[in-house]
Amino acid sequence: MPSTTQTPAFDVVMVGGDVGIYALARAFHEEFAVRSTVISRQPTGPVTDSSIIDNHFLGADASEDDHVEDLLRRGRERTSTVPVLLLANTDVWSRVFAERRAELDEHYLLSLVDLETLDVVGDKGRFDEACREAGVPTPRTHVQDFAGADDPAWAPDPLPDDLVFPVVAKAAASSEHDLLEYPGKNKVDFVRSQEQLDDLWRRLKDAGFRDRFVVQDLVPGDDTWMRSVTAYRDQFGTVTMMCTAQVLLEEHTPLALGNPCAMVTTPYTEVMDHARRLLDRLDYRGYANFDVKVDPRDGSPLFLEVNPRIGRNNYYVTATGVNVAQFMVADVLEGRRVEPVTSEREVVYSLVPKALLMRYLTDPALKAHVRAVARRAYVNPLLYRVEGARRRLYVALNKANHVVKFLRHYPRPTDSGF
Repeated sequence: MPSTTQTPAFDVVMVGGDVGIYALARAFHEEFAVRSTVISRQPTGPVTDSSIIDNHFLGADASEDDHVEDLLRRGRERTSTVPVLLLANTDVWSRVFAERRAELDEHYLLSLVDLETLDVVGDKGRFDEACREAGVPTPRTHVQDFAGADDPAWAPDPLPDDLVFPVVAKAAASSEHDLLEYPGKNKVDFVRSQEQLDDLWRRLKDAGFRDRFVVQDLVPGDDTWMRSVTAYRDQFGTVTMMCTAQVLLEEHTPLALGNPCAMVTTPYTEVMDHARRLLDRLDYRGYANFDVKVDPRDGSPLFLEVNPRIGRNNYYVTATGVNVAQFMVADVLEGRRVEPVTSEREVVYSLVPKALLMRYLTDPALKAHVRAVARRAYVNPLLYRVEGARRRLYVALNKANHVVKFLRHYPRPTDSGF
């Protein structure tokens, strides 16, 4: 999708410091030779000591407002006249940017969903409703509201009869839950009995949680039944980028549970069609990342959630030859329509050592397929040839740390992934 004219000069500013932010910086550097400015609270491994990033740290106690004020100050003090693209890669920052859009628009180019759409996609309960209206399949879902939990007479609702244990429980919207600390806190809870669910409700109530929690049918199957979809929908209402991947292994530490750390890209037409239909129905704008699980019982792809951002593992798209940076540049900088691109090249994307990944693949056919693809293309987003020795040391240590974490939290593969 090259431009018919030369792309004008531009700068990139990003907020954050995780693997996804580094992957975005790498994509902009690979495609446009642009060096990104990354603003975060304090140094983090993925972005520190990078030769393609200018880091600016605001301090461990910096608030979201502090970050926005820093962005606005930078915008006012800029002497360069080239446009600046602004990106982030968390649900929190998607909302902050949407809320402060009018101020940020004076200095930056953004591609974001509006607040109304964000309220739908950012809440797993409302997302389930939107999927059903669009004809997109989802697991059986129950929403528990804690809004009245300060009332001594409050009690949680019973689960519907068609939702049986074991189940999965998670915050409908992560923003309030992320700020809480309570015993046994997990990003996702695997609940085996009514007693365990009652205990979770008690801990949430005592911690002051007053938002909504969703309980969903535990779809059987391990990590390899998960699918990832990354997309971009532009200002003209066209989904210009679509890429899907089969998850091979997910993180298993309590606060990162469910984050993929290894995938193999494969085009899943049915999944893409569902995702495109939902984005069109919502009149979505910008990057989106879907979590989907295929039900082994009937092969149906069940949509679990959509992240209103490009996602932590976005480099699996760029690794196929479909550079994710192109689509935002064409849309918000050049203002031009592009032909939709669906990625079809197979690559193995992994943050973990190959030997560790293979240890957790129990299906012989899948393992053989992954080995064959890996011989052609095995990609770690943090391993970029332009980086120096300190970065290579960090990547080596990061891989070793993954081994330690898996041996501690998920020492052997299970049928459920829990």
